Amino acid sequence: MKGKGGCSCERPLSFLPMRRFFIAFLALFMAPVPAQAAKGDYVVLLHGIARSPASMSRMAKDFEKRGYQVLNLGYESTTYKIEDLADKIHPAVEGFATDPARAIHFVGHSMGGLVIRAYVAKHRPKNMGRVVMFGTPNQGSEVADFLMKNWAYKKFYGPPGQQLGTDQDFDKKFGKIDFEAGIIAGDRTIDPFSSFILPGDDDGKVTVKRTHVAGEKDHIVLHVNHAFIASSHAVIVEAAHFLQYGFFKRASQTD
Repeated sequence: MKGKGGCSCERPLSFLPMRRFFIAFLALFMAPVPAQAAKGDYVVLLHGIARSPASMSRMAKDFEKRGYQVLNLGYESTTYKIEDLADKIHPAVEGFATDPARAIHFVGHSMGGLVIRAYVAKHRPKNMGRVVMFGTPNQGSEVADFLMKNWAYKKFYGPPGQQLGTDQDFDKKFGKIDFEAGIIAGDRTIDPFSSFILPGDDDGKVTVKRTHVAGEKDHIVLHVNHAFIASSHAVIVEAAHFLQYGFFKRASQTD
């Protein structure tokens, strides 16, 4: 089309060939998107030793708001060995995650992370999703080493308490990590006695170093302590991000 003065003017969109318009439309709406965990997936939460589902309630509510179906599971964390606890929780997990088309993710605090490892080794779901562990002694804890023979410790923490020392080889016991695992460690403490025992940065119960596990996909250190790590806003945000994308957001280093 010639404009005034003989210049060539671009035709309006309405005159574009329909073929070009159709290709542009497809490119806009069919562009690839990053792989991520689907909303509506299952999430199983496992508390730490001598704790209860109440310690994971803030995280459970947050995940539910994000669209996940959550099982905040209580279990007898001081009564049975870790591998036996995996068998004990199996009926509840199996009865919860009944749709094989939806992935099932696991999130565990402290020993809860080890129960997850034992569970996957013995009862791995076909629709296995991602795993987040925070404050988990994947290489044991020097605090457990120090207290293991103490009568009160043995009485209070029971058989699984005897499995938390640094002499344990969880890779040999439960197998190496072959699933997507994100590890969160804390480096703040409200327990100066335990921190005196622990070498290096720690959360009051577990050193940052001993939270690592061979095969982990991502690892992050946050300024949180072991006792309240499960209710930390930063931990919840990072855990949710890993479940969705497979890596941590690293939005904040503080609670």
